[in-house]
Amino acid sequence: MNTSSPFKIRNIRLFIAFRVFFNARFYYPVFTILFLDYGLTIEQFSILNTVWAITIVCAEVPSGALADLLGRKRLLVLTTLLMIVELSVIAFVPITNMSIVFWAFLANRVLSGLAEAMASGADEAIAYDSLIAEGNPAQWPRVLSVQMRVKALAGVVSTTLGAMVYAPSIVNGLLSLFGVQQELSQQTTMRFPVYLTLVLAFLALWSTLRMREVEEGGSQDKPQVTLATIWQAWLLTLQAGRWILKTPLALAVILFGMMYDHVLRLIITLTSQYFRLISLTDASFGVIMATLTLLGLIVPKLAEFMTARFSPAQNCGWLALHTILTLLGLTWFIPYLGIIPIAMVMVGLMLTAFFTSHYLNEITSSEQRATVLSFKGLAFNLAYGIIGILFARLIVYLRDDLTAAHPDWTSQLIDNQAFKDSFLWMPGYFLVLTAAIALYSVLILKRRPAKD
Repeated sequence: MNTSSPFKIRNIRLFIAFRVFFNARFYYPVFTILFLDYGLTIEQFSILNTVWAITIVCAEVPSGALADLLGRKRLLVLTTLLMIVELSVIAFVPITNMSIVFWAFLANRVLSGLAEAMASGADEAIAYDSLIAEGNPAQWPRVLSVQMRVKALAGVVSTTLGAMVYAPSIVNGLLSLFGVQQELSQQTTMRFPVYLTLVLAFLALWSTLRMREVEEGGSQDKPQVTLATIWQAWLLTLQAGRWILKTPLALAVILFGMMYDHVLRLIITLTSQYFRLISLTDASFGVIMATLTLLGLIVPKLAEFMTARFSPAQNCGWLALHTILTLLGLTWFIPYLGIIPIAMVMVGLMLTAFFTSHYLNEITSSEQRATVLSFKGLAFNLAYGIIGILFARLIVYLRDDLTAAHPDWTSQLIDNQAFKDSFLWMPGYFLVLTAAIALYSVLILKRRPAKD
């Protein structure tokens, strides 16, 4: 068995590079504000993100099947091309007409969803199969750990710099240091994080073009995209779906991962508004998120230890305990100290990503690896889309209730209180869902062996 460093393998290095360039988005710390400063409303923001989630759900599994059938490299190259177009649309759209802006962001969300779906599964599959062919698959947790830590460092840079270049006061201050007296407005600087991310998109394209298919002969031996190959991809999708349903451990991993991911990811989406309600200033968001991103240097090593020390069921239990404590902590909205539960949210998301990747890759065969990983992505994004819709309806219900109870309150005060009250529902929602999935998983694990 090959025990040399997995990072000597070209595809492993390029996999890490791709993950960094694809995910280190400079506009993340100002994500919600970016949409609003372009002139969109909160309702339009919610609609656009629902479209994004639906796009991923529709494209997730078919793209994974096409990756298994046509080649992972092809799908990853297409992913980066979509990322370039997706960012270019909003980087250069004029703001003279709000209708045009909305349609530009709609195109951005659809293209972004397609890119996310195509990347999901294909990048891990090509890296893991390279490790099988040229190294030792037992080193996959180490690869994941390093990948997450490198991505965390890149996230520190992107979130800090992205928040800085978004603020006109900081940009104009830096320009004055170099003797440039031109005053840039918010409408100008708000595009800077998008421009920087567009540069990363071209670097992501470079990394995927240098990848090699693991199969002998490379991607040129893969079939061309025709109606026959698309039909074959759907057959492969059905085959992988049946395998998941017949493999209790795979199904349980996906269900539990979905449960943790969609709740915690919703919280991350709402972080900027949460920060405002715990008395933090907008200017501090970038620094705070960059600091929290440093957790990515520690959590992967913890996850490595946990996968080596505990069983999947035990790790699931630890993560459930961590998540419920996190959700309870969020309900307090403690000024300044409310950062701690957000840090716990990020830890939970990292552990979820690590565990699901490790356990699914360990039990999945190479020929359907990307498809199975895409089913995981499908479940995660479907749940995220559903909880987003439920959360929006909950906010409307709470807002109407507060308006009737407090007619003297301002709309801003009502919105803020509705937001706070919505967090009180999350622990109960999580506990009910946990109990249901745990009961179902126990039944299927008892009924069938862990592997088929």
